[in-house]
Amino acid sequence: MTTPRALTIAGSDSGGGAGIQADLKTFAALGVHGSSAITALTAQNTCGVHGIHDVPAAFVAAQIDAVMEDIGADAVKIGMLGRPEVIETVAERLAHWRPRRVVLDPVMVAKGGDKLLRDEAISALRACLLPSASIVTPNLPEAAVLLNEPAARDRPGMVETARRLSTLGPMAVLLKGGHLEGEESPDLLLHEGREVWFEGVRHATRNTHGTGCTLSSAIAAHLARGMALEPAIAAAKSWLEAAIGAADALAIGRGHGPVHHFHGIWRNSENPS
Repeated sequence: MTTPRALTIAGSDSGGGAGIQADLKTFAALGVHGSSAITALTAQNTCGVHGIHDVPAAFVAAQIDAVMEDIGADAVKIGMLGRPEVIETVAERLAHWRPRRVVLDPVMVAKGGDKLLRDEAISALRACLLPSASIVTPNLPEAAVLLNEPAARDRPGMVETARRLSTLGPMAVLLKGGHLEGEESPDLLLHEGREVWFEGVRHATRNTHGTGCTLSSAIAAHLARGMALEPAIAAAKSWLEAAIGAADALAIGRGHGPVHHFHGIWRNSENPS
């Protein structure tokens, strides 16, 4: 037997709700060994981002190499990168190690509206990483930035956006529709010419910090466990919806709290014994 392994390349969230911390919690909750390469340190909590400290590109490369040469990874999840030189370095090291599955979550803005990706890094993301992604998982505003066009406002618009994103090189596009108005929260997968809708419901909670990071890392975890892409997405969405539904069982911070990554493990969030 081999232990499923996943590597997250992303920024650290000192509040523990998103980024590296959310990814490692997700991997652990889904039975996958998680390793990490930290691209930036953020000083943040549930109310917002107070500061960002970038990790030098050479040290990001050193982290990736240290993990891959010894532990390896059955899937790689990429989150916050921030600067062009880091994006280029990550792309170069992935080309060297050639992991089979790469989930790219183009993290650009934090839940509270703080920008996490510099403007000059967007073109580097398009050119260097999108073509090497097994799947890219933007929300509607992120997709609009990548395409330099207005965000989709309905399902037909999502189809057109996903098609244009696919021309940038990823093997698959999962366009998240959580920013649509209304009670539905559909996601659209465009893969091998097929359009597959994953339906979702909205939960009445403000504790949704880290949902994008968590979904992409859950997809990576299921891919690492050997699932095909569509079942991996379905399983990840189902698990995330349960984590959001259980989020109010936690009392974390005064702003946008985290989802409950361990909803399936903790019998009682106030007394997890």
